Amino acid sequence: MKKTKQPQSDSETRATSEHTQALRLWLRMLACTNLIEGQIRSRLRTQFDITLPRFDLMSQLERSPEGLKMGELSKRMMVTGGNVTGITDQLVTEGLVVREDNPMDRRAYIVKLTTEGRKIFKKMAEAHEKWIVELLGGMSEKERHQFHALLAVLKTHAGGVGKDEAR
Repeated sequence: MKKTKQPQSDSETRATSEHTQALRLWLRMLACTNLIEGQIRSRLRTQFDITLPRFDLMSQLERSPEGLKMGELSKRMMVTGGNVTGITDQLVTEGLVVREDNPMDRRAYIVKLTTEGRKIFKKMAEAHEKWIVELLGGMSEKERHQFHALLAVLKTHAGGVGKDEAR
């Protein structure tokens, strides 16, 4: 008797035809995001022995060569200050980032990529971009443009919903 492979369970499998189209769409977007993020996490770990949060922190620092305060890193990464401190400690130990005194605020540090950190991050970022291109390769260029435009509409709408209620 031949076993048939069961479909992988994800957030989308919870939806039924009884659910609204909007809910089914949300669950499909979430499933796609989770699949892509899982691939990126796995590839970063396998090829560079680094976690996605550490890659994200280095990415933020790469975009800000003058460095960032820990609080700004926390805000940009949408994680707690404790998480940023732990990740930064690991990267300092590995010589990929440095903490410098903040001349404007003696209570705060500025975190920057080291020269070695920049060199390593450049290799990771190039691989990351190739992976994203590969993972989105199932769509034509025209479809990617359409999807991008549709997501812009969604982002604009979702960003404005509830703002009047918050005032």
